[in-house]
Amino acid sequence: MADISWEEPYCGAGNNCYRIGVDGDGNSYIAVAGQEDHPLTDSRAALSALIRDIKAGKADHLLEG
Repeated sequence: MADISWEEPYCGAGNNCYRIGVDGDGNSYIAVAGQEDHPLTDSRAALSALIRDIKAGKADHLLEG
């Protein structure tokens, strides 16, 4: 596996903790905290787009109960 530099876990309400990481080749990673050996991976550009879209509210419909 790539040499990933992981950020500290981001924990929302309850037990939902995620980690974001990057490697030296420009790839980004998202994993459930404690399961970093099974991350989702994509480019830094894709991670940036995901974060911008979430901040813009494009995923708010996923939070509706």
